[in-house]
Amino acid sequence: MRRKEMILREQYVASPNRYDNEDVLYRRCGRSGVKLPKISLGFWHNFGYNDPYDRCREITHYAFDHGITHFDLANNYGPPYGAAEEVFGRLMDEDFRPYRDELFIASKAGYDMWEGPYGNWGSRKYLMASLDQSLKRMKLDYVDLFYSHRYDPETPLEETLQALVDMVKQGKALYVGISRWPLEALKFAKEYLAAHDVPLLIYQGRVNMIDHSPIDDGILDYCADNGIGFISFSPLAQGLLTDKYLNGIPEGSRVTHSVHLTKDALTPEMIAHLRDMSDKAKQEGKTLADKALNWVLEQRGVTSVIVGISRVEQMERNLAAIS
Repeated sequence: MRRKEMILREQYVASPNRYDNEDVLYRRCGRSGVKLPKISLGFWHNFGYNDPYDRCREITHYAFDHGITHFDLANNYGPPYGAAEEVFGRLMDEDFRPYRDELFIASKAGYDMWEGPYGNWGSRKYLMASLDQSLKRMKLDYVDLFYSHRYDPETPLEETLQALVDMVKQGKALYVGISRWPLEALKFAKEYLAAHDVPLLIYQGRVNMIDHSPIDDGILDYCADNGIGFISFSPLAQGLLTDKYLNGIPEGSRVTHSVHLTKDALTPEMIAHLRDMSDKAKQEGKTLADKALNWVLEQRGVTSVIVGISRVEQMERNLAAIS
C-alpha cells in the first residue's frame, strides 16, 4: 500500500520564493556562521504514529516553502518513542532529499528512550548509541545539531561533553548544543567544548511570558555575552498563551489529554492573568499569541523560538505575527 501511495503522490517541489523574506526571517546564532529562522518547527507533538502522515507532510512543506529551514527533533519524540524521527525519515526520502543542504536538522538525547541503565541521562554510551539510532531513523548521514537534552547530575560533565566533541570529530554532527542545563554547568560546557575546538553553538530552554526562568537565572545574559545562541521551546506555554483557554477548557484541547499540560495549570488566577495579558495585547492590535511570540523574540540573546503546530493555519499566523 505504501509503495502505491508513493507512486501516486505528487512529487514535492519547494517554492522558489521561500527565501524572499530572508533579511527579516533569519537571525545569526550567537557568534557563529549559522543563521536560524526566528520560528523553527518542532516535532515534539503532532508527528507521531497517531498523527496523519499527510498532515505532517503538509505542515513541513508549508514551513519550508516559507523559509523555515530548522526542524527540531529528539530521539523520544512520538508517540511512540522514535516515531517523529521515523516520520521525518520518510519525509526525507520522499520529499526533502534534494533540499538536504538547505535544512538545519537537530536531534537530542537525554530523556528515557529504551529500557535498562544505558537508555537515559547523559552517559557516553547512551548518547553515542542514541545518535546512531537517530541517524538511521531519519535516513541521514549526519545531523546539523545534536543536543544533550538535559543535565545529568550523576554523570561527570567531562564524559557527556567529550561524547559531543567526538560526535563532531566523527562527522555525525556539525554542531552541538545543550538543553536545560543550570548556569554553572553551562559555563563549564562552554569552556570545555572551546578547549576541544568544538564551540557550543546554542542553548535550548523554556522562556515565555509565564516562565522567565532562564532570564532570572542569568542564562540568557551569559549566552548573549559569550556568543552562544539561545532557542526557546514552548514560547506559547503549550497553548496557554493563546485565546484557547480564556474562557475555560475546550473539549479536545491539549489540556484534556496531555501529561505536560494539565487542568491543574488552569487555576482561576492563571485564567485571570491570561485574560489580562490578552486585553493588553488587543490594545496593541495583537492577539495574545502574537504578543507572546514577539515578547520572546525581543529578549536579549534569543535566536529563535520552536513552535509545535497541528495545522498549517497556525504556522501561517505565527509567521504573520513576527513579520
